[in-house]
Amino acid sequence: KACFNLVKDMTDAIRVVLCDDHTLFRQGIKKLLELEEDIKIVGEANNGQEMLDMLKKTGPDIILMDIGMPLMDGVTATYKIKKILPNTSIIILTVYEDEPHIFEAIKSGAMGYLLKDVSIEELIDAIHKVYKGEALIQPIIAAKVLKEFAMADKRKMKNGDKFYNDLTEKEKEILRLVVLGGTNKEIAGKLGISEKTVKNHLSSIFCTLHVNNRTKAAVYAIEKKL
Repeated sequence: KACFNLVKDMTDAIRVVLCDDHTLFRQGIKKLLELEEDIKIVGEANNGQEMLDMLKKTGPDIILMDIGMPLMDGVTATYKIKKILPNTSIIILTVYEDEPHIFEAIKSGAMGYLLKDVSIEELIDAIHKVYKGEALIQPIIAAKVLKEFAMADKRKMKNGDKFYNDLTEKEKEILRLVVLGGTNKEIAGKLGISEKTVKNHLSSIFCTLHVNNRTKAAVYAIEKKL
């Protein structure tokens, strides 16, 4: 499959497409975001299929994506979009806060997961952070991810995963923070270690899990509910 990459110019406005089947909600978000000088709404879609049809024409930097939509849901659309425009970042904006929806969205390539009750200030902040390459998950959602990790520990890896079991406790903790979108600097600050030490641990984690970047390590952990 052909892969179309867009080169981002940080001096330009952030190009955003809204994908939600609730017209009133979509129009409300549009009016609020259009008040921001560095955000430009370049398209709107009622469902995932419509989003795919306009994808290359609009060339968005960020897509605000609902999950429950007709014709094609947001998780499926996210997976397909990342195959076509891997540099486009997707923020899930939804009412769903259950674990299956969260994990499927993250596995499909979403960089952010927000509930629709967020304030416009929180949404704008999320857009800016994700545009800079940061992952973003609301605290209430992050808590659910952490809960899954805790449950995995309590299960004591009953069915086992030899790669995960080969990680040290420190590496497991760093992996948990990676899943939550922590940067090397944030992880270092939280654990009281240097960024260089975090990088060294990450290299060891990648080697042990047989992956080559932090996104794949996070997906590995989520898929196996580690």
